[in-house]
Amino acid sequence: MTITPYPDGPLLVRGDVELRTSDGEPLPPHRRTVALCRCGLSAIKPFCDGTHKAAGFRTDD
Repeated sequence: MTITPYPDGPLLVRGDVELRTSDGEPLPPHRRTVALCRCGLSAIKPFCDGTHKAAGFRTDD
């Protein structure tokens, strides 16, 4: 598994990973690469929905 921070955007997670809800329930895998929200504004958290672009989210990396 690799995790790559996308500049001014989500974390891209590639490979085998098991994601869980805050209650510990597993989230079903959808793809081998997933984009996880870093801006906190996504309507489909923990996944990115592109809201960071309109919000002007910026990272230091």
